[in-house]
Amino acid sequence: MKTVYLLRHSEPLKPEMIYNEDTLQIQNEKYPLTINGEEIAKTTSKNKELYDLNAVYSSNYTRAMATAKYIALENNTNVKVISDFHERTMGINSWDELPLNYNLKQFEDIDYKIGFGESIREVKERMYNALMNVLKSEDDKIAIVSHATAITALLLTWCECDINNYSMKFNGKEFFDGNWNYCQTFKLTFDNENLINIENLDNEKT
Repeated sequence: MKTVYLLRHSEPLKPEMIYNEDTLQIQNEKYPLTINGEEIAKTTSKNKELYDLNAVYSSNYTRAMATAKYIALENNTNVKVISDFHERTMGINSWDELPLNYNLKQFEDIDYKIGFGESIREVKERMYNALMNVLKSEDDKIAIVSHATAITALLLTWCECDINNYSMKFNGKEFFDGNWNYCQTFKLTFDNENLINIENLDNEKT
């Protein structure tokens, strides 16, 4: 058995871009955490479920690595970056280019994409392949810090998603209501490469 803790990053700081030559994609990748986001990440790292990890992985986005560093510190290990755990590539150069109901269109048709962006199917396959490579290691208890849409796409491999509210079911049982928190944490249990259980640890908070 192997346990994977799949986390969304903490709260990002999105500054007002008065003049920035970076592309929209690079700007998105560089967002750091807010001060509150640092505190959320630090508090999350104290969750006993995240103790005694063999490895801590992160996407290559700054906000994900900045979240993962606290979990790695608690486990006396380093953050291992796998870029394939990154967020969906939007495929636009300006937010004005984003079509109306873009998210809904992507989940209604998982092959829908715009510009140089990714479809939900492509995100799912990228995330799944990266996860399967991680599961081939000897580590049996790991954390992966990624992103909301990327995690949702990955979970579509095994779960049903209600596109009206993005709630999710595994084996017919709802485990997520579609409302994302920062550092939202799912516990996935695998028997070899077969997912046998999903828990939403946020449901257990008091």
